[in-house]
Amino acid sequence: MKIGYNVATTKENATLQEEMELCEKHGYDFIEIQMDKLPEYLKSHSLEEMKDFFDKHHIKPLSLNALQFFNNRTPKDYKLVLETFEEWLSIADYIGAQYIVVVPLVTNQKILNKEIHESCVHVLKEFSNKATQYNINVALEFLGAPNATVNTLKQADAIVEEVNEKNIGLVLDFFHFHAMGSNITDLKKSTINNLFLLHINDVDDYPIGVLTDEDRCFPGYGVIDIEGILSTLKEADFKGEFISIELFRPEYYKMKAEDVIVKSKNTMVDKIRPFFPVKA
Repeated sequence: MKIGYNVATTKENATLQEEMELCEKHGYDFIEIQMDKLPEYLKSHSLEEMKDFFDKHHIKPLSLNALQFFNNRTPKDYKLVLETFEEWLSIADYIGAQYIVVVPLVTNQKILNKEIHESCVHVLKEFSNKATQYNINVALEFLGAPNATVNTLKQADAIVEEVNEKNIGLVLDFFHFHAMGSNITDLKKSTINNLFLLHINDVDDYPIGVLTDEDRCFPGYGVIDIEGILSTLKEADFKGEFISIELFRPEYYKMKAEDVIVKSKNTMVDKIRPFFPVKA
């Protein structure tokens, strides 16, 4: 299994260029680019420089993420979503990223499950058609929050199953899986082949339904059943190649970026190696 690094993990204590260089130095295979960091990068670099860096080094771009709130939008907002998606497709194609991660609407408005499902299926089919032209995959990441319109593995898997396109799949983020009570039984019943990307992390022991991204921690430092998730995937003959660490912990933003990147790799590899081959 190839290991990746999501730059949310050092979002506030390193530039994108520094993250690319440090991940290369410490033996990561892939990097997932948070697109809200790109404008700052482009103030002193160019996409041509980014592409050149990836062309000349081992580390490669895995995904652009995350395109937010794509479903159940107003016509005006939906037009902007599609325009942004098309822009991201062009960037991903140019630098060689294989995936675009999309996340569902988060709202306090009450929306019927049927309307959420239908909207997600409709938009993802349109994403699929556009992404096919670039040979890029789209990964839906359900969000483990009560006010997220898609917040469980079961719900997200049903959406992807109905879309039924080879370039549409799922992100299984361990935090989001745990945070709204998805469980190993749900994982066993899901369509394993729908899983495109894995995000590994752990979380502090707060009740289900109140967890936030800031509660994430290094693998092995919290209460997520990481071994249960990975063993279930192994037993299901999971064929996915990619697993990335993704943390948003303010405490880690105060640490030296290189220390976070090294510890992230060491803790994730320790958890993965008993179940899947991974280089140190």
